[in-house]
Amino acid sequence: MPNPASPVPNSDAIESAIHEAYLGHPSHGNRLETSIPAETALTSAAELNHSHSHDHAHGHGHSHTHGAVDPEIVASERGLWAVKWSFVGLLITAIAQAVVFALSGSVALMADLIHNVGDAMTSVPLGVAFLLARAKPSPRFAYGYGRAEDLAGVAIVAVIFLSALITGYESIERLRHPQPLDHLGALAVAAVIGFIGNEVVALFRLRVGRAINSAALVADGLHARADGLVSLAVLVSALGVGLGYPWADPVMGLVITLVLLRVVWQSTQTVFTRLLDGVEPEMVDRLRHEIAHGVEGAAATVTQVKARWLGHRLYGEVSLAVEPGLSVAAGNAIASHLRTHLHQQLPYLADVTIQVQPQELTAPALE
Repeated sequence: MPNPASPVPNSDAIESAIHEAYLGHPSHGNRLETSIPAETALTSAAELNHSHSHDHAHGHGHSHTHGAVDPEIVASERGLWAVKWSFVGLLITAIAQAVVFALSGSVALMADLIHNVGDAMTSVPLGVAFLLARAKPSPRFAYGYGRAEDLAGVAIVAVIFLSALITGYESIERLRHPQPLDHLGALAVAAVIGFIGNEVVALFRLRVGRAINSAALVADGLHARADGLVSLAVLVSALGVGLGYPWADPVMGLVITLVLLRVVWQSTQTVFTRLLDGVEPEMVDRLRHEIAHGVEGAAATVTQVKARWLGHRLYGEVSLAVEPGLSVAAGNAIASHLRTHLHQQLPYLADVTIQVQPQELTAPALE
């Protein structure tokens, strides 16, 4: 509810504020005539009228969108959907491979089976993370629970690393103590099933993960893709043993270990970059580009841009420098229009804090 001490500005006040913000001086009651498009002026007017009790020109603020579905909920639902069905796919694949492993005793297939079971189990922390992301923020967790998704990414990387260690150990043991393999035909069929199952799950997770900007889900997708390559290695192992090279099975197990360690390295870089509030350079460039468009024609200069991921949602901070004589209402008009523009162009943007200060109090403008 509006503060009684801060009455809602009338249309003349709104018009004057926008005129001042984009032309540098009040309109003095004349009809608004600016170089900015009409929709820009209307958007700024609506935002200023709605957010007068939320924004202040020399501090922070936020706007609300009424009657729309929360993008956070939509993204979390898509994430849960991807986790659920990929878990089912991997479970079916693992059961088929477990039967063949019991018949053949292949260490390469055992490695593939361990990875598939581990990959399926990573769905648990990831699913919990997406459920937490839908929870409302609390006084203790004012930014919500999106960081749980990044922590789930750490758990996923740990599972992949553990799988690599087990596979490497068993492969070395099989090299030292060779064992004959049986049911090579069934082993080859299990390898093909494993590849198809893992590749389908990988494509599924990677597509949804990139669509909702979830580093954890992308890491899980890369894990599934690595397991698909593992399955191809099992096929090579079966062919090698069938041609009279019994060492092919443990050697393929070691190749699988190296593939998994590479996935661990790639996933670790992505997940820990998020945990340390790192942002991809191209994402920062996109944000700056949209900010420049958002303040185009306004009496404001961009001096600082910051961003960080919280799960699959981006949070931004923008500092604007304005002429010292610009009114509070005009500063609000600029900030409100910029905020609306950013949310329209960047659907994964959860919130942006816009600080408007006189030029002599700010850092030099960004180039």
